[in-house]
Amino acid sequence: MLRLADACLIHAQRLSEWCGHAPILEEDIALTNMALDLLGQSRALLTHAGQLSGRTGGPALTEDQLAFLREERDYLNPTLVELPRGDFAQAVLRNALVAIWLHLTWQRLATSSDAELVAVAAKAEKEARYHVQHFGDWVIRLGDGTAESLRRMQAAVDGQWRYLAELFEDDVVDVQARERGWGPMASELQAPFDAAVGALMAEAGLAVPAASPFRSTGRRGVHSEHLGHLLTPMQHLQRSFPGGVW
Repeated sequence: MLRLADACLIHAQRLSEWCGHAPILEEDIALTNMALDLLGQSRALLTHAGQLSGRTGGPALTEDQLAFLREERDYLNPTLVELPRGDFAQAVLRNALVAIWLHLTWQRLATSSDAELVAVAAKAEKEARYHVQHFGDWVIRLGDGTAESLRRMQAAVDGQWRYLAELFEDDVVDVQARERGWGPMASELQAPFDAAVGALMAEAGLAVPAASPFRSTGRRGVHSEHLGHLLTPMQHLQRSFPGGVW
């Protein structure tokens, strides 16, 4: 639950950095609204995770406690979503990749044994479907655009591709979740993801990089140097005024 919640939370925080910085006003508003979609998904998941903690012998935690008061190693998001904002091409590509992955995840969670997770997935799947379409259109538009836009998009692909392997690596958490009927193994999403992304890359005229032995480890709590810098402003208010609410 935390892995998925943190993926949405950190991705939303990074995406929100585009507020006031997008190349056109309409896209500025779109990016901000989609960051809010992701934040809403994260809030629902964090609330449920906090309730589950209370049912399993630990303290019941609120969404704010989980979002703002954990240490860096306690976050379980994939490394891809914590990478620096980069230019617009990098943002477009990352958002497309993550949207496809989340869309597939929400689809599989529609049959989860956890009723609360099913309810979250039903709403989130519709939002993710739009994100896939929106950012997919941008990938094609820039990849099939000018020589400069193609160069920037290919640079984004080359820089981000090695972080994708982490999304599909199974461990004991995936096994236990699958056994309990909570959701799919991470590896079960790879084939449909590769098919969807491959089709997008082909239509955009982008070259798919060769497989890399590099493995990022954010889903296990071992992050890049970028996450701490992202968490500092995100957590500042809650840590400065513990328990503060609007």
